[in-house]
Amino acid sequence: MAFFQNGNARIYYEDVGRGEPVISNHGLSEDANYWSETGITAALAEKYRVISMDMRAHGRTVVEGNEKGYDADTIAADFDALADHLGIDKFHLLSHATGGMVAARYGMSRSERLLSLMLTDTGSETRPTMYDANGDELTVLPPQFDEETPLPEEIPSVEDIIAFTHANPGVFLFKMAGHHYSNIMWPVYDGFLHRQERREIMAFMRTFYSDPDPRVEGLRQVKCPTLILLGEFDYVFYRPSELMAEEIPDNRHVVMRGCGHMTAIEDPKWTTHELLDFLECVSQTGRANW
Repeated sequence: MAFFQNGNARIYYEDVGRGEPVISNHGLSEDANYWSETGITAALAEKYRVISMDMRAHGRTVVEGNEKGYDADTIAADFDALADHLGIDKFHLLSHATGGMVAARYGMSRSERLLSLMLTDTGSETRPTMYDANGDELTVLPPQFDEETPLPEEIPSVEDIIAFTHANPGVFLFKMAGHHYSNIMWPVYDGFLHRQERREIMAFMRTFYSDPDPRVEGLRQVKCPTLILLGEFDYVFYRPSELMAEEIPDNRHVVMRGCGHMTAIEDPKWTTHELLDFLECVSQTGRANW
């Protein structure tokens, strides 16, 4: 457990294992524990140095002042800052969901620094088309994602947020909520909610999700081996992942049958297998596929 300073951001990270470095981030409302509490960090750390960070506005990372940097370019620059801080030249980059949007943008312009890129349950636009838990497209953006929506004066308690989320899991959590081991999975997600500063998350949501352009030309410039992985029932990112698989030159596209958006929580063993097999393939062949 450690912190480093990048401008006005005090960024939390964990650093375990030895070997080629893997820097990871995470999705909205999550933190580094998305990988550690599911056992994936420990599994990767048997062969790799795993450096897991909390993104701006999330977990234990704190940004002071009015200029928060809650945009994809600033958050992507945190990868370089962390690697420079640790004296790392090149690294594998592991991401999930919102963090994957950042990682995809990083790969478009900085892939010369990447040994590989792992994009799980994500897309390259930062304002994806939204769906409900039935897979039906929403014609109106939910107000919490609209920068014109003012922040509420009072924030609900963590207990109230947890109760609401369990009762209304929505498109991102419905497969986890319906899983026969959901009683084991929910505490991992609830931990994210306990560690976050909700007002910062809400400010992040109103700032980050602004660009519907998937940047196809940028995807074609990703020069490193890339893993594109998602759950079969990840409705929001199913088409965006297909687009990335069509445009990124050297990629492996994996769809995890029966899973939703939270692949590392829903099936950590399968997720770990796919990550390790991809990394081993990159190590031995320099390519995404055997």
